[in-house]
Amino acid sequence: MRKAATAAAVALSVIAGSLAFASPASAATLTRVDNFGYNPTNLQMYEYVPAKLPRHPAVLVVAHWCTGSGPDMYNYTEFASLADQYGFIVVYPSITGDIKCWDVASDAALKHDGSSDPAGVMSMVRWEIANRGANQHQVYMTGISSGAMLTNVMLADYPDVFKAGSAFMGVPYHCFYTGTFRGWNSDCSTGNITKTPQEWGDLVRSAYPGYTGPRPRIQLWHGTEDSGLNHHNLGEEIKQWTNVLGVSQTPVFTDQPQSIWTRTRYGNASTQPPVEANSFQGYGHELPKPGMALLALKFMGLAP
Repeated sequence: MRKAATAAAVALSVIAGSLAFASPASAATLTRVDNFGYNPTNLQMYEYVPAKLPRHPAVLVVAHWCTGSGPDMYNYTEFASLADQYGFIVVYPSITGDIKCWDVASDAALKHDGSSDPAGVMSMVRWEIANRGANQHQVYMTGISSGAMLTNVMLADYPDVFKAGSAFMGVPYHCFYTGTFRGWNSDCSTGNITKTPQEWGDLVRSAYPGYTGPRPRIQLWHGTEDSGLNHHNLGEEIKQWTNVLGVSQTPVFTDQPQSIWTRTRYGNASTQPPVEANSFQGYGHELPKPGMALLALKFMGLAP
């Protein structure tokens, strides 16, 4: 099982390495932060703090793909340069150790204030609020591949913290469950897990029993020919989050910004609906393309 998981992770990293990212043109520098709080899985924290910020800036957590790192996400995505332009802090969590995929599979990861990777990432957010004066009501999450899986998990585990998220090529919360630390779930990755909206929604609600407050909005991105994480998972994510957010599975808005791109919105037709899904005909495991990071920021509310 471990050999299969490692081979799959390497395959995802090879595909991720071919992504058409734009290098950041940044005025500030990436800085490592040590001793940021509870860190049960020995994660590393990197932050990018633009020179010009509002008094209480927003925070965007950006999670890397399998075998990637926080510095990789800084170097090969557009989020740092966009932070310079729009004035928010970027946190880049980074895995250490020999398994470079985020833990979205264990019991400890799939609950509020657990004892795995999500708990360490949450400590990073709390550090930014305590030490940078960040706005606790403007915390957002995005990620690629394994990082998109973590985005789904963080929004489920900490609905009281995250306002919105954008997941590039992920899977539903709990889809990757194995009960083991950083386990690999082939049934999920290949698109062989199907549940009802109620079943998916109940899993999210079980992450934080008793929580009755507002839930974060989510934006989803996936290519139809994704061989790393099957496109079937996009439909399952839509079922999950429309149920969690209490809106119909029937889109209220559908358009095609490009011939290969179908965009659907659920709950309302605004640019910031409860759920938005973006499907790309013929694309593989190769998102985001240049320009998509800005669209993610606009959905989350970090850019006008």
